[in-house]
Amino acid sequence: MKLIYPVLAAVFLAVPTAVSANPIQRACNASDRDASRATCSCIGEAADATLSRSQMREGARWFDDPQRAQDVRQSDRASDEAMWQAWRTFSTLAEQRCG
Repeated sequence: MKLIYPVLAAVFLAVPTAVSANPIQRACNASDRDASRATCSCIGEAADATLSRSQMREGARWFDDPQRAQDVRQSDRASDEAMWQAWRTFSTLAEQRCG
């Protein structure tokens, strides 16, 4: 029984990025694109700096459904316009830092 505690501690300490990753970083890591973990981590940091958690969740959905992003981009709703502007700010920062 005493052996299990160090093993569990090692497991939890070995994967802090997976536990603390935001939705954008997790979507990046899970996507079929050829992004490295370091690139996805950098993208996640840019998301933390520019997007709210709800904007991250919505943006993460776009990885699997690009049409959803297009619908937001073309929408006249104020909330969609705010989302698109936030996404543009995020993508500019991510490109500068991670590109």
